[in-house]
Amino acid sequence: MGKKKFNFYWIYVILTAVLFGLYFTGKDEASQEEIDMGQLIEMLKDGEVGKITLVNKENAEIYLKDNPKTVKYTYRIGSLERFEETVEQVQKENGITNPIYITNVQRKSWGMDFLIGWLPLIVLVIIWVVIMRNMAGRGGGIGGGQIFNIGKSKAQLFDKDNVPVNVTFKDVAGLEEAKVEIMEIVDFLKNPEKYTKLGGKIPKGVLLVGPPGTGKTLLAKSVAGEANVPFFSISGSDFVEMFVGVGASRVRDLFNNAKQKSPCIIFIDEIDAIGRARGKNPMNGGNDERESTLNQLLTEMDGFGTNSGVIVLAATNRADILDKALMRAGRFDRQIYVELPDLIGRKEIFEVHMRNLKLGNDVDKDFLAKQTPGFSGADIANVCNEAALMAARKGKEVIEKQDFMDAIDRIIGGLEKKNKIITADEKKVIAFHEAGHATTSWLLQYAHPLVKVTIVPRGKSLGAAWYLPEERQITTKEQLYHEMIATMGGRAAEQVIFGKISTGALSDLEKVTKQAYAMVTYYGLDEVIGNLSYYDSTGQQDFSLTKPYSEKTAEIIDKQVSKLAEQAYQEAVSILSEHKDGLTQLANKLIEKEVIFGDDLEQIFGKRPWDAAKEENHEES
Repeated sequence: MGKKKFNFYWIYVILTAVLFGLYFTGKDEASQEEIDMGQLIEMLKDGEVGKITLVNKENAEIYLKDNPKTVKYTYRIGSLERFEETVEQVQKENGITNPIYITNVQRKSWGMDFLIGWLPLIVLVIIWVVIMRNMAGRGGGIGGGQIFNIGKSKAQLFDKDNVPVNVTFKDVAGLEEAKVEIMEIVDFLKNPEKYTKLGGKIPKGVLLVGPPGTGKTLLAKSVAGEANVPFFSISGSDFVEMFVGVGASRVRDLFNNAKQKSPCIIFIDEIDAIGRARGKNPMNGGNDERESTLNQLLTEMDGFGTNSGVIVLAATNRADILDKALMRAGRFDRQIYVELPDLIGRKEIFEVHMRNLKLGNDVDKDFLAKQTPGFSGADIANVCNEAALMAARKGKEVIEKQDFMDAIDRIIGGLEKKNKIITADEKKVIAFHEAGHATTSWLLQYAHPLVKVTIVPRGKSLGAAWYLPEERQITTKEQLYHEMIATMGGRAAEQVIFGKISTGALSDLEKVTKQAYAMVTYYGLDEVIGNLSYYDSTGQQDFSLTKPYSEKTAEIIDKQVSKLAEQAYQEAVSILSEHKDGLTQLANKLIEKEVIFGDDLEQIFGKRPWDAAKEENHEES
């Protein structure tokens, strides 16, 4: 068993006990009884009093003749002169031949003097210690949480002697390209002579870039597990403190600890917290704490000293805002882009997360991979967990295909709200709105094919439609335009059927507006603006107060965006007017069933000719 760590709070307990002990030191109140003047006079008349001692001119201690060494009674004095006169007069009137004379004593209470003189200072010291401990952090991490360790690194160490890393490349799926890139780092840590004998040098840094949830942190942990070397894990925000110089001190301490355990890996998650481009925030001036921390990191990664055997892994989803000096070769020699998984990658991720699940015979990983386009690894893990919870909630022994479908619907659209109050007229409008989306997307060549439409409220939506987008790397103007028409299909259906429109198309209009602006200002797909793009891949425009084009160009852009959106709306109205009967059949079926699928559209409108052509080409190939 390891040595037990001393709990700092025992000091507070001991100190409190000492203070109480000092307060009650010298008190023996259990054997003393406080009396009044009448009782004292009676005892004087009877001749019982042996001695009276006046303590600090405040309290009188009464000693009896039969026990002259022990204080039996006490009397609290109001007026000193009157008390002395009364004692003297009572003895004189009663003819006491051997009168008692009052003795004055000055006595100090060391406990009370200590409390009054030192207690405020002690309280201030305790408060200061607690505040400093909280700022320095408690527990795990190098340097611990002691009061003077605020400048120590807070990185958590994983190694065979501390906390082993059990994650390997087998636990990472859907990132084959990234794993190929990073396997060389693992091989270098295992067999450095293989590369050094040819004159090669170990890469100083590897930057993992990609959207949230794609597995950047998991990939870094798998490197540590495969290489079997010490792994220091820390977040970028752990370097930032309110005190100037703390971040730089923690960077120095982190690299010093890493050099002692070389070869090893330092993993800095969310490095954009300290790696943001310098000089972009004029409010902080030139002595920004983040900038000093970044400067120290740059020095450690490419300074005069050598960090032999220390590899820095970092992860971020905002590579565009990182400082150029941090991104250059010599610091981060490699940048590995961890993208959202494709169809094959999603299937592999499902296989990883289904290892410990009890699955039914109808669960098809290929089908689930097709139903989750755009999902990250974290999203797929959430799908598997939600499916297991739903199956358990229903009392099932295994997780079935429908549980996975319900989990996907819940993640995309939110929780079902079947008890939400919706009038019959509202339900009819919602049904035709969603049927309009489904009809236009089915009848347009480049629109995404429909999977499912529902008018059951989910989250903030009163209805929803699920599509199966084609996974493509580039998109043509026609494809974007058809998607806009399909998005406008909901509002167009309201106009065709009811002759009036509602506020239910808010999210549709937001999507169309953003897409139209992207087509005009980013992709150069507008004839009037021409082949120009005002997109800034460096992210510098985020800090600019002006637009990269003139006011006149801004007016043209607004005009072309409005024109593009209106054309898409009018074309959607035209398509739905032509197929009004099919739209009505579909909406009525939706009102009846509340949920319809692609097969229902195929029965009404027939099979999409473009899908048939794709199937023929696939069979020929």
